[in-house]
Amino acid sequence: MAQTVVLKVKMSCQGCAGAVRRVLEKTEGVETFDIDLKEQKVTVKGNLQPDAVLQTVSKSGKQTAFWEAEAPAQPEVKPTEDVKPAEDVKPAEDVKPAEELKPTEEVKPTEEVKPAEAVATA
Repeated sequence: MAQTVVLKVKMSCQGCAGAVRRVLEKTEGVETFDIDLKEQKVTVKGNLQPDAVLQTVSKSGKQTAFWEAEAPAQPEVKPTEDVKPAEDVKPAEDVKPAEELKPTEEVKPTEEVKPAEAVATA
């Protein structure tokens, strides 16, 4: 049974699209494919499992993921404990604005620094 798999593939030029095209042309079970460089979207139709298509396109060396609308559903994650609202958080009292901060020690150069003009003529 033919399936359609939509992938997001990081491609920046025609060479990148060509690398993806070459791996798909060699893949058994691919009936048709479309590469949209502008959208960085690759649509593959054929007798392949979605994970197999993802693995195949990844072999092109391009960063590949399922297109967000086509991604397998992720289980909903619920927090294990109640989260307190931010209003319970108090700011630190000893924090000073950056203008008030002073270095703790003076930094001295290890050797005399010459102006660029003096180095060029030396």
